[in-house]
Amino acid sequence: MSTVQDITSPMSASEKKATWSLASVYALRMLGLFMILPVLPLFAEQLEGSTPALIGLAMGIYGLPQVLLQIPFGLLSDKFGRKKIILIGLSLFFIGSVIAALSSTIYGVLIGRAFQGAGAVSAVVMALVADLTQEVHRTKAMAMIGASIGASFGIGMVAGPIISGFGGVQMVFAATAVLTLLAMLSVLYVVPNPQKSKLHRDAEFVPAQAMSALKNPDLLRLDYGIFVQHLLLMAIFVVVPSLMRQAGLQAGQEWQVYLPVFATSMAVMIPFIILAEKKRKMKAVFLGAVAVLALSTVGLSFLHDDLISIIALLWVFFCGFNLLEATLPSLISKTAPADLKGTAMGAYSSSQFMGLFLGGALGGWFNGRYGVTAVFLFCAVMAFSWFLVSLTMKQPRYLSNMLISLENVSEQTSTVFMSQLLAIAGVVEVTVHHEEEVAYLKVDSHLLNKDQLQNLIEQYTSV
Repeated sequence: MSTVQDITSPMSASEKKATWSLASVYALRMLGLFMILPVLPLFAEQLEGSTPALIGLAMGIYGLPQVLLQIPFGLLSDKFGRKKIILIGLSLFFIGSVIAALSSTIYGVLIGRAFQGAGAVSAVVMALVADLTQEVHRTKAMAMIGASIGASFGIGMVAGPIISGFGGVQMVFAATAVLTLLAMLSVLYVVPNPQKSKLHRDAEFVPAQAMSALKNPDLLRLDYGIFVQHLLLMAIFVVVPSLMRQAGLQAGQEWQVYLPVFATSMAVMIPFIILAEKKRKMKAVFLGAVAVLALSTVGLSFLHDDLISIIALLWVFFCGFNLLEATLPSLISKTAPADLKGTAMGAYSSSQFMGLFLGGALGGWFNGRYGVTAVFLFCAVMAFSWFLVSLTMKQPRYLSNMLISLENVSEQTSTVFMSQLLAIAGVVEVTVHHEEEVAYLKVDSHLLNKDQLQNLIEQYTSV
């Protein structure tokens, strides 16, 4: 007898184990990356052959292999298995971390960072999460992965400066290598093996759907947003750590800046998230956050000689950045058709990594050619361009994604099932893919009649 889907049930113990173990894999890998961000510019200056342009390139080069390889790795995992591809990717990341840790030249660090970027397994991890969770729990699982990424970002920005105090940036790269080994052990011995792997349109890039995602102006607007956001992040951190040191911040004290900046900016974000989601003021909150990024970069272009001013403006920047980091994926989820979400997220992630690459490369080039003021003015121009592009965004549909397994629903009866789903209050869209035995729904959670939906699911899917 098959298990009856229950849309109100908690995740099973095996699903929780799978999700948390994969979240730890994701978080350990990202933690190593984020630890590098605030310390690489400080120590790269001491490397042989170092120039401002090469320092920026060393910071951003990680993003280019990610753009080139994350979608191919995802497709390869469909053929050769998720765990194998994840382990290959983590092995590349480990090799890159070791190369960078042993390097005394900027070129060695460049090679190491490029190898780190080649470990592009984010999409594969998401696909494995989808393999190991029921359709009705998929959204919860993805949210848990997202939370682990956010936590690793804050921890990494604080931990990086602390670890670098024991041996410079090489020690941070060494710590990254150790974290990667832990992630590999987790994949081997903790993450469950899926009974079977199949295509998940909510979690994977589907090449046949690529043009649909690229022709959607609302999705392209969001792709441009994440591109600019991470371009700003990388370009700013090409110069800000050195500026704070020059303004009087003592070596080893950086964590005393980043910890309160992150903790308080995250706290400030919470009421705006509630306003955006619960009060349905997403566009106004979104535009306000983009404007905050623009204003903070303008402020940094004029006030980067005083430590207090730098810290204050960095706090303002992260108030906007953290809010956007939380709302952009939500907007992608709201905007994309339910069965296009995986493809939309693939394009979104590629845009994010391209932003990281160009932010580092262009930030370093501007710094070397025209100085730090030019870096911040470039960032301000990019932020204002994002604000102008965002003015034309539509009010988002406040819809959630829901998946229902059709394992026990015949193709003949699915048409009737679809029509009855659409008749339920709160169900807005239904798309069925019989070859995957999945129905993709868009629902308004405020209006959804969950009891009626559950009764209908039991009627059609229980055997």
